[in-house]
Amino acid sequence: LFGASLYIFLLTQFFRSLPEELAEAARLDGAGEWTTFWRVMLPLAKPALATCALFQFVGTWNDFLGPLIYLNDPHQYTVAYGLQQFMAKNGSQWALLMAGSTLFIIPVVIVFFSAQKSFIQGIATTGGRN
Repeated sequence: LFGASLYIFLLTQFFRSLPEELAEAARLDGAGEWTTFWRVMLPLAKPALATCALFQFVGTWNDFLGPLIYLNDPHQYTVAYGLQQFMAKNGSQWALLMAGSTLFIIPVVIVFFSAQKSFIQGIATTGGRN
């Protein structure tokens, strides 16, 4: 759990920023508390949830010490550990190390660009508030 307290804080602040009129309108339409949450509030929280998902993915992808604790087979070690071992064995072959680092960052960039629509949607919806 990379940043569970950060995620709780982020989502709490996001839900507090939503107007109470949305929940009141859902109650007037006959929706209960769970229906209001699942059908009104949670879809509006997609940008905050995408941010939490991105942070969690990056934290898990970059985890260095965790896999060293619970993995015993060297074939199962992560790419971050492989880069460190490559640097330790081959010295300062910086061109190869940077090529490996570029390949290491590609999945994070793909996840970011796939979630970018949610980030832009969050900026667009929160930008017009007073």
